Amino acid sequence: MSDAALQPLTIVEIQSRVATELARIGSVIDELGELFAAAGEELALVGGPVRDAMIGRLQQDLDFTTSARPEVTERLVSGWADAVWDMGRAFGTIGCRKGPWQVEITTYRSETYDPSSRKPDVDFGDTLAGDLGRRDFTVNAMAVRVPGREFVDHFGGIVDLAERVLRTPGRPEDSFSDDPLRMMRAARFAAQLGFAVAPDVVEAMTAMAGRIEIISAERVRDELVKLVCAPHPRLGLTLLVDTGLAAYVLPELPALALERDEHHRHKDVYEHTLTVLEQSIELEHRLGGGPDFVSRFAALMHDVGKPRTRRFEPGGVVTFHHHDVVGAKLTRKRMQALRFSNSDIEAVSRLVELHLRFHGYGSGEWTDSAVRRYVRDAGDQLERLHILTRADCTTRNQRKADRLRRTYDSLEERIARLGEEEELAAIRPDLDGTRIMEVLGIGPGPEVGAAYRFLLELRMDEGPQSPERAEAALRAWWADRGA
Repeated sequence: MSDAALQPLTIVEIQSRVATELARIGSVIDELGELFAAAGEELALVGGPVRDAMIGRLQQDLDFTTSARPEVTERLVSGWADAVWDMGRAFGTIGCRKGPWQVEITTYRSETYDPSSRKPDVDFGDTLAGDLGRRDFTVNAMAVRVPGREFVDHFGGIVDLAERVLRTPGRPEDSFSDDPLRMMRAARFAAQLGFAVAPDVVEAMTAMAGRIEIISAERVRDELVKLVCAPHPRLGLTLLVDTGLAAYVLPELPALALERDEHHRHKDVYEHTLTVLEQSIELEHRLGGGPDFVSRFAALMHDVGKPRTRRFEPGGVVTFHHHDVVGAKLTRKRMQALRFSNSDIEAVSRLVELHLRFHGYGSGEWTDSAVRRYVRDAGDQLERLHILTRADCTTRNQRKADRLRRTYDSLEERIARLGEEEELAAIRPDLDGTRIMEVLGIGPGPEVGAAYRFLLELRMDEGPQSPERAEAALRAWWADRGA
């Protein structure tokens, strides 16, 4: 994390940035504001877009709040927007698109949670001040009335933004009672913005951590994904652990703080894990895109099997045999509980299971057969496995770190060389199912699958075979089976 990302801003800097950003979107916000004003309704740019304009990172998603009820909003934007949708109508929100801008307009409202409910009760309000007062944090409780561009800040959000601190508009206990997910949002915003969290907010999060249990797994998952994919995930994850929230949403993470790593250094596995996460982020450019959740979450979960597998050996040695296999099972179970997609579960679990495989490579003793199996087992996660394996080296011994790096360079070079020669990414037997049946004179059935697996192993062990050699080997295998 760069120190510059955490430096306070001056009010003058903020004012300059927001003026520039509002000028850039002036045609959109002023046109929309005039539509609502002509109908006798209030409209204000609100929340995240105002905050982001102030720090110079305004995106193309614009959120507004209005005095108009949803049906009025829909009527007003229908002749102005390029497209309109109303999936959020039940919560007072109408969405639309205008050129490159994605717009959401929500009626003034308030949300409260019944202690036993997972869904908020929505009540429409009548004033902008009331709407801002129910928002999560002061930096998200600022607005710009349009079309006049009047800045509204009842709760000192601009000062908190300048000082890079997260506070709630009112008592944090009241805010988190209204929506307990805001506790996770505090951690997420800390990770996204590099902000500190006010002590009274941290205290309330700690005291009320158990309230997160009334929130649906899907909403918790979505916040966790945003946190992990943020620029500074360590800040958010540390806050979740320190306040006790992680014990409810990702209990495998705080459990790591109780364990020592296999090298018996002073750092525990929890600190090692956060370092691996940060180092995997530094290698993420290899994937060619932006933040990659699968790669990051695999780094976060790669050692979660250690608490279950810790053993004390003679001489004070601590071992974690098979923590890769156990960790993959725990990862799968946690991701299923959080309602992740099957594809994400499979990808992350596979990476956790394979993260130790490289250490059998030694100084390059693997045969070509072993290299082929490494590639086959990684499948479409090979590049992410490269990242995780490299990131998992956190030793302070520079000589050892350099040796591990050179050894993995050697493995990647061998994979590339064999890949050019043999198309490793698409390894298949040298005979397909139809030819297997022809050679053996059999019809469809389990024997064909067994023969296919035999030929695949042969391909792994010896590399590509000519059709003649493959058929001869197949006939010999079939005869040995006693068929």
